[in-house]
Amino acid sequence: MTARLQAMRVRRVFAGGAGVHGVDLTVAAGEIHALVGLNGAGKSTLMRVLLGMLRPDAGGVHLLGCAVADAGSQVWREVGHLVEHPLTYGELTGRENLVLAARLHGIARGEAEATVEQVLTELGLERYAGVRARRLSLGNRQRVGIAAAMVHEPRVIVLDEPSNSLDPAGVILLRESLRRRAAEGAGILVSSHHLDEVARIADRITVLNAGRAIGTLDPSGTDLERSFFALVLADDERRPVTEGAT
Repeated sequence: MTARLQAMRVRRVFAGGAGVHGVDLTVAAGEIHALVGLNGAGKSTLMRVLLGMLRPDAGGVHLLGCAVADAGSQVWREVGHLVEHPLTYGELTGRENLVLAARLHGIARGEAEATVEQVLTELGLERYAGVRARRLSLGNRQRVGIAAAMVHEPRVIVLDEPSNSLDPAGVILLRESLRRRAAEGAGILVSSHHLDEVARIADRITVLNAGRAIGTLDPSGTDLERSFFALVLADDERRPVTEGAT
């Protein structure tokens, strides 16, 4: 198994005990790995640590075989992410935002423009391409943010709750985009509250609770929700109640 992204005993704790506590996680090439948990389970915190936005207190993270602390521009050009809020510039159109994202990842201007047209079509954004981002609906801003994370065809993709705000058509387009990229060798990590949607796309599912990885779910299982809550309840009963993670 070729690891695109790997966390080894990662720990990042805030005042009061919230954070992540010794998490191991691997995202393989060609894999969609889902991270699920209740609000406050630590999903966003873990993703920030994996992307170098937060420094771990202990443990390590490797991106494409390179320690995050040592990763240079050649590594980061191969990474695409959307954590919490889509990064869009309100005064730029959807197309201009995507051209900028492509250029920032090292794609030449002529190639960037062609790649942007492809991802606009892929995510159903053609009719909004000339609209300034500040005038787009929340769902279409989310689509632009997702497109910006994938426009440069990265080998590592990290998306935090990507289906939030998307309508059913947007969810289907996102699903197809992720499957296509995984089939081409990308390692993809997504977090979600929507277990039914996770089951449709994930190869593996890791459950987080109070900042710890407490088990896995079978995406082909018949009652994913029941299995999820059974894991969380059993974990809650094994440990003292502490302040949640973020």
